[in-house]
Amino acid sequence: MHTLVNLIFDLFWLYSIALIIYILMSWIPAAYESKFGQLLGKICNPYLDLFRRFIPPLGMIDISPIVALFALNLAQQGLRNIVGAFLY
Repeated sequence: MHTLVNLIFDLFWLYSIALIIYILMSWIPAAYESKFGQLLGKICNPYLDLFRRFIPPLGMIDISPIVALFALNLAQQGLRNIVGAFLY
């Protein structure tokens, strides 16, 4: 059971890192058009699009990725509390 829980938390961490890299790629011209950028786009955009529907950009700044990372972290902490209550 602990191994499965650790795997889930590792996946949360990896997805958070993927989101951060994808967000930082916006600072590099044509980074989204690379094979790596397209792969990250396929992984990250479905999740980010959930937030982009409800949070409009503030001028040239899109704050939806910040909210998406916050929500992912909140979900991870909630899951950690639920699992912790059952395992310990």
